[in-house]
Amino acid sequence: MKRAVREFQRVWKWAWVKAHPVRFGGILFHLLVRTLFAAFWLLGGINKLENDWMTSDYLREVFLHRLTEMPPDAFASLFLQHFAIPLYLPVAWVITLGELYSAIGLLLGLTTRIAAGVSLFILCGFAVGGYYDASLIPFFMMAAAFLWWPSGLWLGIDRPLAKRYPSSRWFR
Repeated sequence: MKRAVREFQRVWKWAWVKAHPVRFGGILFHLLVRTLFAAFWLLGGINKLENDWMTSDYLREVFLHRLTEMPPDAFASLFLQHFAIPLYLPVAWVITLGELYSAIGLLLGLTTRIAAGVSLFILCGFAVGGYYDASLIPFFMMAAAFLWWPSGLWLGIDRPLAKRYPSSRWFR
């Protein structure tokens, strides 16, 4: 693992950039998209805090309204009726805290892959809850890219933590 961390530190050396300009451009693009994705989650989490999702029945009303828009025998309808609506308050906590954790993790490059996994979990919840459409596909692709590539080692707190704790899976 120490060798891998040293490898990722070379990304910011001028000699490496000159030798790998296309790869370096891809890394910069990946980091830019990671930042924008994190901003999306941060704004979503802040919005949910401002609308008191964790203490009010706001999410329950959203689910009840969504339930009227879908066929009663659809999986999303059953999911809402038997899981999301009865447990709307814990679901609101998971969504709100998950969005904030994903935002912070992706912005700081701290447990980046885990933050991407939480993002993917939330997106799957949106899809199962009946909010799936083609606009979610790019979000799934971004979450998968952040799970696949160790961008926290390129730029983030994961790199010094991985160096300090080489056997830990949290910072890879």
